[in-house]
Amino acid sequence: MHATNVRNLKKNPSLALRQAEDSPVLVLKGDEPNALIVHLSKSLTEGEASVRPALAASLFKDGTLSLGRAVRLSGMPIQAFLRHLGELGIEVTGTDETTAHESRDLSRWLVS
Repeated sequence: MHATNVRNLKKNPSLALRQAEDSPVLVLKGDEPNALIVHLSKSLTEGEASVRPALAASLFKDGTLSLGRAVRLSGMPIQAFLRHLGELGIEVTGTDETTAHESRDLSRWLVS
């Protein structure tokens, strides 16, 4: 799967169309997945197989799906899905208000 942003799509739409002949192109608006370009010559089965990873990545990024559920939805092995997320710039881990506290607790166990 290829990815592009709106600015690059405006500059060179023919590139995105050529890439779509190979595999779907995910269009990002800012950091958010916004659209998917799928070449019409592909079969519906090929289209579904390529849309599933894009949908899974978007739902994972939004926090709608856990990583495990997103992997299942994508139909990809976990290593391939993690690579896919990395290519899209989607962080797998995040921080919240408990991260600093958990890091301090963990460091006590690691220092010997």
